Amino acid sequence: MAPPADPFEITDDPVPTDPQPARRTVVPNAYLEGLNEEQRKAVVHEGGPLLVLAGAGTGKTRVLTTRIAHLLITGRARPSQIVAVTFTNKAAREMLDRVASLIGGAADGMWLGTFHAIGVRVLRRHAELVGLKSNFTILDTDDQTRLIKQLLQAEGIDDKKWPARILSGIIQRWKDRALVPDKVSGDDAGEFANGKAVEIYRQYQARLAEVNAVDFGDLVMHCVTLWQSHADVLAQYHRRFRHILVDEYQDTNVAQYLWLRLLAQGTPDVCCVGDDDQSIYGWRGAEVGNILRFERDFPGATIVRLERNYRSTPHILAAASHLIAHNEGRLGKTLWTDLKEGERISLKGVWDGDEEARTVGEEIEALQRDKHALSQIAILVRAGFQTREFEERFITMGLPYRVIGGPRFYERQEIRDALAYCRVTVQPDDDLAFERIYNTPRRGLGESALRSLRIIQRAQKVSLFEATRRALETDELKGRQRKSLGDLIKNFDRWRAMLDGMTHVEVVETILEESGYTDMLRMDRSPEAEGRLENLKELTNALQEFDTLPAFLEHVALLTDNAERAGSDMVSVMTLHAAKGLEFDTVFLPGWEEGLFPNQRALDDKGVAGLEEERRLAYVGLTRARKRAYVSFAANRRVFNQWQAAIPSRFLRELPAGQLAESSDAGLYATYSAGHHGGLREQASGFDYESLGVTSVGRSRTRWRDETFDDRRAVEGDKPDLSVGQRVFHQKFGYGRIVAVDGNKLDIEFEKAGAKKVLDSFIEAA
Repeated sequence: MAPPADPFEITDDPVPTDPQPARRTVVPNAYLEGLNEEQRKAVVHEGGPLLVLAGAGTGKTRVLTTRIAHLLITGRARPSQIVAVTFTNKAAREMLDRVASLIGGAADGMWLGTFHAIGVRVLRRHAELVGLKSNFTILDTDDQTRLIKQLLQAEGIDDKKWPARILSGIIQRWKDRALVPDKVSGDDAGEFANGKAVEIYRQYQARLAEVNAVDFGDLVMHCVTLWQSHADVLAQYHRRFRHILVDEYQDTNVAQYLWLRLLAQGTPDVCCVGDDDQSIYGWRGAEVGNILRFERDFPGATIVRLERNYRSTPHILAAASHLIAHNEGRLGKTLWTDLKEGERISLKGVWDGDEEARTVGEEIEALQRDKHALSQIAILVRAGFQTREFEERFITMGLPYRVIGGPRFYERQEIRDALAYCRVTVQPDDDLAFERIYNTPRRGLGESALRSLRIIQRAQKVSLFEATRRALETDELKGRQRKSLGDLIKNFDRWRAMLDGMTHVEVVETILEESGYTDMLRMDRSPEAEGRLENLKELTNALQEFDTLPAFLEHVALLTDNAERAGSDMVSVMTLHAAKGLEFDTVFLPGWEEGLFPNQRALDDKGVAGLEEERRLAYVGLTRARKRAYVSFAANRRVFNQWQAAIPSRFLRELPAGQLAESSDAGLYATYSAGHHGGLREQASGFDYESLGVTSVGRSRTRWRDETFDDRRAVEGDKPDLSVGQRVFHQKFGYGRIVAVDGNKLDIEFEKAGAKKVLDSFIEAA
């Protein structure tokens, strides 16, 4: 028996000539049962372009697959006359399965896949027209970077100053905009690689053609170029495809938009499904304007709004709809549901990030006691570094969790690198740590240098660090290798000595700076670089909680193993970006503070457009929740060893008070509603929380005082008289007694937190 056909197989099936596709034999209209009025209208629409504005949880996938089935069942199209575009191969296969179940058999011949998968099919057929052969290869990221590095070196450009990986990212962004080298403007090119970025791009494309290869961005850009320059080829696809369907249209970039516009010239039957309120990938090239201009691009278009939500409770939907209504760049819709009212949104203000994690953990334990499945609980953060406090807390509690869309905090590359530096500083005989970072950042040390060190190590039975020290006393190492390793050994000796005279936090900050590690990330212009720097800042925050560097390293090493087990019940922790498309019974949304959410970098880079995308992220976060949503914000955040007063996110005043739980900090909303909030930026420090009426915060249930960590009392000279033996209170650590006084620094034995060193400005007499 022959194996089933691969739906993604590239074949040379001819352009169909039968003008009257056969109707399929199925139960009449059975596939339409269960659709609501708007869904049915979208499925059976005929005669012209169609935009389906599908709100969160409104059944857009069902509409798309049922529409394909409708075209086939009614005989409006043969499978080979349909092209349907998704954004992941997984989604494409799921759609194929759904269509097959609706029509009672496989839809053989239909082109259904991602833009890139379909692009491959087109380019295999016409490779010679874009300077390739049909058996071209597709380079992965490492191959792209290696090729660009070779070109940089040939031009005499310093790869350390202008990393190949960064230029690769720049080139891919140009390709996302369908910019071939000749179309890149001077403003786009900038000064990267001494102003030679465009020339390197031109050489890169020529080299790809020489080796008969493409990269990921070429798969769409080459199609656009092919269709723009060969009208006869484009006409073939116009004759072939009668129906074009595109999912997640709000996430398309410029090249994908041009691809669609060119292909759509051959048919009026274009159906795009998307949600302008969920366009959250602008940082990777998505253009929300593509969906906003649909009616202008396709005159006479019909817009069907899917507003009936099957996921969330009325309170959650009302809050999300009220929030997103503050965006001006949207086509507009309001979600509704006939589900039971459910719980109102809970809002909680806390003292700092540690208390936020503790409060969330306690709430999850309460839900767990009520038989709530942990797998139906998610914590959605704006920035990756926020996961650290939750991970630490859950490990302490023994609460199983998984980090979705990325490694756990202490498993991230930059954190493991930083910890390796710390381990070698504390214990120079740690060979694994030394080997990890001896050439990170790059110091011109390759495998040959490492082999020489290992020979000495085995012969003299010493550690790699000691082998390096001994190699420097001989002539085994030459030139740049000798200097680089000599500088590294001296640095480690100096950093180790600094532990006797400086705090361990200051020493780690010095290590990260002097090693060149933070500079390496600052020069990295990839979208991930900023998050990696934030993770390093969060690492220094974690260090604050330990008296010594060895104590911290021991803590990290002894963290309870929380490896994922198939089918296990775990809380999901992820960023808001990673949560799109998912849903949970209960969702926690921490860190709703200005600068963090909305993210200050997004505001600085894109202004109003950045703010609106951040608001769409908030909307996505709220609409992931089926039954419960918890929003929290902190009065203080510790950023790179500095406490900073925080103020609530502007998004909080955009949540309607009527949808909030009575236990929430209602005074905050009354204040916001009255317009008291005023200029957010001007109040970025010393914010008057007492005027917000926040009277019960966190476990201590104490009133937030006016003296936030900007320390107004210290400024005004209103310090309490404190002495050894005195009982005192600290907002974070609770009650304790002073055991030593050194100027403004106090050693206090806290009743629950144990011995801590604190500043007197954070203490009040009990």
